Amino acid sequence: MMKRWFHNIYYSFPVQLLIVHLRSNHLLIGTWILFAILLSGFLGRKYGFQYLFLDPEYLGQVNFWSFFFVGMAFGSFFMSWNLTIYLLTSHYFPFLASLSRPFTKFVINNMVLPLSFFLFYMVFVIHFQRYYEALGFGVILMNCLGFIIGGLTLVLSYSLYFQFTNRDISYYEKSGAKSPDLSKSFAPGRRHVDLEYIKLDTSRWKVATYLSESLTPRLVRSVAHYDSSLLMSIFKQNHLNALILQLLSMMVLLSLGYLIDYPPFRIPAGASLFILGSLLTAIIGAVTYWFNEWRVTVILLGLLVFNYITRSEAFNHQNRAYGMDYQAPPAAYTIEKIQGVCGSPVIEEDKATTIAILNRWRNKVAPGRSPLPKMVVLSVSGGGLKAASWAMQVVQAADSLMEGQLLHHTVLITGASGGMLGMAYLRELSLEKQNGKAVHLYSRRHIDNITKDLLNSVAFTIVSNDLFLPWATFETGGYTYHKDRGYIFEQQLNENTGYILDKTIGDYRQAEQAAIIPMLFITPSIVNDARRLIISPQGVSYMMAAPVGQSHPNTVEADAVDFGWMFKQQNADNLRFLTALRMNATYPYILPNVHLPSEPGVEIMDAGFIDNYGMISATRFIQVFQEWIRENTSGVVLLQISSSEKLEQITPSGGQGIIESLINPIGIAGKMLTRQEFEHDNTLGFIYDILGKDHFNVIRFMYRPSQSNQLEASISFHITEREKEDVLSAMQLEENQASLRQLMQLMAPPTKQNAVNRHLDE
Repeated sequence: MMKRWFHNIYYSFPVQLLIVHLRSNHLLIGTWILFAILLSGFLGRKYGFQYLFLDPEYLGQVNFWSFFFVGMAFGSFFMSWNLTIYLLTSHYFPFLASLSRPFTKFVINNMVLPLSFFLFYMVFVIHFQRYYEALGFGVILMNCLGFIIGGLTLVLSYSLYFQFTNRDISYYEKSGAKSPDLSKSFAPGRRHVDLEYIKLDTSRWKVATYLSESLTPRLVRSVAHYDSSLLMSIFKQNHLNALILQLLSMMVLLSLGYLIDYPPFRIPAGASLFILGSLLTAIIGAVTYWFNEWRVTVILLGLLVFNYITRSEAFNHQNRAYGMDYQAPPAAYTIEKIQGVCGSPVIEEDKATTIAILNRWRNKVAPGRSPLPKMVVLSVSGGGLKAASWAMQVVQAADSLMEGQLLHHTVLITGASGGMLGMAYLRELSLEKQNGKAVHLYSRRHIDNITKDLLNSVAFTIVSNDLFLPWATFETGGYTYHKDRGYIFEQQLNENTGYILDKTIGDYRQAEQAAIIPMLFITPSIVNDARRLIISPQGVSYMMAAPVGQSHPNTVEADAVDFGWMFKQQNADNLRFLTALRMNATYPYILPNVHLPSEPGVEIMDAGFIDNYGMISATRFIQVFQEWIRENTSGVVLLQISSSEKLEQITPSGGQGIIESLINPIGIAGKMLTRQEFEHDNTLGFIYDILGKDHFNVIRFMYRPSQSNQLEASISFHITEREKEDVLSAMQLEENQASLRQLMQLMAPPTKQNAVNRHLDE
């Protein structure tokens, strides 16, 4: 009895399909595994990949509709996977051709992997939303229903299509109609499959039972008595309709890519990833289907051909710096030109312009014979929206307690990635307030705006537009560019911040020169030579090399490039400010590297790869203007706002296998930011030496997760409400409160020191 029971289970259609997958469809199984490890947080936890599935946003909300669209995308992936598997494996199971609605029955019997994944996903969603977002069971139930209804909507749509297009063997038996002759038409059919083979029920792949639509087991019957051409025509017809549906789905996706400017079409990032999975599944299936044993060779050749074709400008729409003139002769980006700036008059001219700004600032904050003021330099770290919210929280809180004196005394803001997004936004709000607009500078609403999701629109644009080569265009600054994920990132950031950052770099020149707002150095990395690009409306050639290189040319190499100086003829002033911020936050693959109009061409990426904390720029600025600082200030306060802890735990070595030990030396590449911190500390020691301990203070505000939060906020362009609250609450940590007290004491004028001390004691 037990043997028979085992025999029936083992030779059932669901089990045999699973065995086929394990034997032949490793890449297709891998897509399910990849999604599982992403949503579980096993892969990409630090970057928040799991939240794209567990906490999806649509139009700024996590609700029924956001999960509905993720569910629809999951349904698309589920059906694409089944269609692909059906194309690849149906010839192993000839009895299918004798059944009514063969594809429907195939899907039902092919549910082992999808159903396991669905249950796995639901468990993680419920656990996350209950224990990490503290949502009620009613809200969680609605979110789960949204996912389920979305998935069923897509699956039922596919089912209706097949209901009206597919013909099974019962149709021809009842109607007496002649089956279509597809032998000479362009209809897909598995290569090297003999027509007579379709009638061999047991010699190839044994199946005893299958599940019907009512989920009851049915015995498999022989198809030996059916005409071979009829069975093959039915299979080919099913295959052709499946192929048409996949092509139509791809066309719909391409059409959506044209609508990326409209927020309702920017679906959740998790949905975009499921759609991408659908496309990859279809591509893998198509290559395997048509070329079988040659599939690996064909894929490699296809990649080589694709790489060759996309060398052409017609097929390779490199991302450009919006607002710049790419029709003008390209800038000569050469070592001789860069190194030649050392000792040239342009440096002295730029220094004189900046000193004039510093003098105006000095007269503004300490007019007449007032005591010498403290000069504040702000450096903020990268780290996605976590860094943006933390930087804004620190500056808002400190400036509020100091009655506006922190920003009033700030001369320079520099940094990387997310932190600079927050500071650029806060600086613009301050400018609007000084221009007479009704702006509540310390409102929580501004933090909520800068932390609105940026990832969903980017991820969707990658899937619907960039993978097919950007073809839609737009105009800005008098020039035309191609739309891609870089464009949509700027559009989304523009919308999130109320369009107040939609300016050019040159638009800030006058306000900076009048010392109305601090100077802001945007410092992305140049991929070609690892130099920093200094973007500012002011001339900053003095930032290109250490001061000794200015007085003694050729003693040191220039390690930075003044953007305005290098690209003056390419309309550098017209560079869109949002583009500059994006260049500073270009995390690989998420956003495209920006190609500048130079010869040879150079490309730009995230500032964090060279200076994630803005410390190189901050300390060089102090070094260049040290004489002016000693004569006109009572010292410098370098305010470092970091979105991660400075001191990390030491990772133990040992316990590794042979394979792990081979890649162990590469592990130091993962300590890039830690290595930067060591170099920064060394540079800070140098600044202490030239200014003196009494005239130089470094105050650090560090985010670290609270004890109640098990996970540190992710480094991503998406942040959950729980993560954001955890970031903002870090201001109450004792070390940050101590830094706040130190800052207030340093910045308070002598006449108010006693009042500040009393306030802090209270």
